Amino acid sequence: MAKVTGIGGVFFKTTADHNALASWYQEHLGIVLEDFGGAVLNWQQDTAEDNGLTVWCVAEKASDWFGPSNASFMINYRIDDMAGMIKQLTAGGIEILKGPEAAENGKFAWIMDPDGNKIELWEPKLWDEKNKQA
Repeated sequence: MAKVTGIGGVFFKTTADHNALASWYQEHLGIVLEDFGGAVLNWQQDTAEDNGLTVWCVAEKASDWFGPSNASFMINYRIDDMAGMIKQLTAGGIEILKGPEAAENGKFAWIMDPDGNKIELWEPKLWDEKNKQA
């Protein structure tokens, strides 16, 4: 059976100026824009112990996980330094909605982009053996 092997891209429409929104992501989250206007995120450059895995999940219809955004999606960006990212964001005037908080599989924090999309930031770590069984 043919199957999906990973996320090939993340594409979404802006509610305003696409260049301004792309520049916001570059300035505040360090997503380097290529000449075509998008970015190429190479998991092989990820230094986490899990070698760059991607999580895929469908949320329940009544979930408030994506709130306060009205969007039906939320993008989780892997990051390499939560403390550094929080410092960078607050210096840039970006409100931290929640976090950072630690979980079995890493540290998390949440922000909003200028279009009102909630963003989850994740500094991954491997689960220990007892958590892998859960």
